Amino acid sequence: MSTYLYRLAQWAFRRRRLVLSLWLIAAVATIVGSVASGGKTNDNFTIPGTESQRAADLLKAKLPALAGGQMQVVFATHGTVKVTDPGPRAGIEAATAELGRVPQVASVTNPFRANAISPNGQVALGQVQFTAQPADVKDATLDAVQAAVAPARAAGVQVEYSGSVYPGWRLVPSELPEIIGLIIAFVILLITFGAFVAAGLPILTAVIGVAITLTGVTALASVITIASASTTVALMLGLSCGIDYGLFILSRHRNNLMQGRPVAESVSLAAGTAGSSVVFAGLTVIIALCGLSVVGIPFLTVMGLAAAAAVAIALLISLTLLPAMLGFAGVKVTNFISTRLRPGHHEDVAMTAATAPQRTFGAGWARFVVRYRVPTLIGGVALLLLLAVPALDVQLGLPSGSSKPTSDTSRRAYDLTTAAFGPGFSGPLQVVADGVTSPQQAQAMAAELSRIPGVAATTQLALTNGLTVIRVVPTTGPSDPATADLVHKLRDNRALIAGSSGATVLIGGVTASNIDVSAKLSAALPVFLAVVVGLAFLLLTFAFRTILVPIKSIIGFLLSVSAAFGLTVALFQWGWGQWIFGITKAETISFLPIIMLAIIFGLSSDYEVFVVSRIKEDYTKTGDARGAVERGTGLSARVVTAAALIMFSIFVAFMFSKDPTIKAIGFSFAAGVFLDAFVVRLTLVPAVLAIVRGKVWYHPQWFSRYVPNPDIEGEKLEYQLSRERGPRPTPPGERP
Repeated sequence: MSTYLYRLAQWAFRRRRLVLSLWLIAAVATIVGSVASGGKTNDNFTIPGTESQRAADLLKAKLPALAGGQMQVVFATHGTVKVTDPGPRAGIEAATAELGRVPQVASVTNPFRANAISPNGQVALGQVQFTAQPADVKDATLDAVQAAVAPARAAGVQVEYSGSVYPGWRLVPSELPEIIGLIIAFVILLITFGAFVAAGLPILTAVIGVAITLTGVTALASVITIASASTTVALMLGLSCGIDYGLFILSRHRNNLMQGRPVAESVSLAAGTAGSSVVFAGLTVIIALCGLSVVGIPFLTVMGLAAAAAVAIALLISLTLLPAMLGFAGVKVTNFISTRLRPGHHEDVAMTAATAPQRTFGAGWARFVVRYRVPTLIGGVALLLLLAVPALDVQLGLPSGSSKPTSDTSRRAYDLTTAAFGPGFSGPLQVVADGVTSPQQAQAMAAELSRIPGVAATTQLALTNGLTVIRVVPTTGPSDPATADLVHKLRDNRALIAGSSGATVLIGGVTASNIDVSAKLSAALPVFLAVVVGLAFLLLTFAFRTILVPIKSIIGFLLSVSAAFGLTVALFQWGWGQWIFGITKAETISFLPIIMLAIIFGLSSDYEVFVVSRIKEDYTKTGDARGAVERGTGLSARVVTAAALIMFSIFVAFMFSKDPTIKAIGFSFAAGVFLDAFVVRLTLVPAVLAIVRGKVWYHPQWFSRYVPNPDIEGEKLEYQLSRERGPRPTPPGERP
């Protein structure tokens, strides 16, 4: 592999104008395609095979008026004023009448006619049913909703909204996280390399890759359903992986230059050695992301494939466009910044890293870990297990009004509704019965439902074409485990609910759908782990030609992801992070664990490959197991640290988003990367390798005969070059 990558980089270096032109043409083509297609992300998603989806499909087929988005309008008064007083009541009734005339509105429930008035008389609930799915409700419609409630506001009534669609539910994407992440990445690269050109190249190539990915995804959104979270995750990984992959190759290139190699040979050799590690690391990430397809939930499949495409493009750019750009840069990547420090300070630091790596901080840390390997291993594992403890108390669910900040109207609506009526009114269930032939049968079903423990209230919404819909309000909130128990109880007692009608009863609605998603994700988790971990195990075994390294890598990943998940539960679910980035206390997002497993596993394999390949490269040359651990870790520590900090910073930057889902994803990714890079890969991995020593590289003889050697360390490549070109020039600072 190293030889092929060497030749590819050599071609890209020599044809750098052509390579740059091709990538720029690709970027322009995808941008034009996205604009021409008019594609937009769509947060309407289905969950095939679940009962809530069957209920939604049945409604769409037989009663489309109740199959669209729903909005709950909360009218509230304060002090001694009640909603039933003449002024507020007139304003509310005028508002509900105006809401009924808004385009795309199928029906509006007047709270006074539906007896939806709180016991204290200060809160009234109106229901709005749209004809379109939430993502298809137009912005003009939501603006008209705002205008329609003006009479209620004029009467001094507070108006808030909640449900699957409401004014302000669409968050306008902010470029702030990307800008913050790129600025921090540039600063880290500037500190690492001390040169503007070297700091800017990985960012420039990563941005080109992200532009191609996101505009390509937008173009595809015109023909397939792509959720907005898909583009966010693709952006996160495209930027972080693109910068990291460029960083690894550029770092090796600079070391080659400082050791006296010509620019053309240095670029090609860097791609052949560090590039091999990049390929295996990238393939592992791509495998993990594509593994989301086994879950069976379309929006997660699309999310995984979009993110995998972002990583694949970042990988291709690092192997082709980056060598071309390095051809344009020449030796400028080693031109250091002059500062107020003593002359030559940056040069000294860089030359030390290149020609005397044993004097760097990373080398000192490696010596410490190897010397105190047993206590370091015990302490690191104990720390990760301690951080993982909160994960035992995880409660899964999808975002609801309770997870929003108090500045959001849905959070205010949730608080008002919960205080006035009870938590269940913020997340009602929908019972859909097919085969009801008379109003008496429908009324009997509603009465039977109201007698079931855990049900606070029932309301019959419609009876058309033998289909009846009954709204069931639980006594507990949407994310309460007792609500999930109620859903299962209703489904277990279908015959009792149907009674003499013999109707087919389905339990659906947004709350039941969230419960079904959580259950399906939990059931798919073992299969996902088996597929992804199994494929990655085979890939790493092929790369390092030993089974002990993949086993160690997987165990380390499980420790780091468990610790990161524990921190996420503590900060978000337990509420320990309420004063950090505006985090609100809420349930853990149901699809977060499986996304964390996919992405953190892929990224952890990045650092595993980069660290262990350097250690194996040294061991192959010297045969000194513990010395190879010290030297290999010392050589990789600087660049792995920079790469991990860049990923960490990009993920943390997304915590500035107003969306609680994006906040949780950003934090969990950041915590996972930080713990895996610094605690596992740069601490526990060297400690384990120092304990096991040369036995970790053992493989049976048949393995050598039947499994080809990918030469991930570039040993064969360097040997071939040494024979073709003779001894390399003497590095600066060394005696001939």
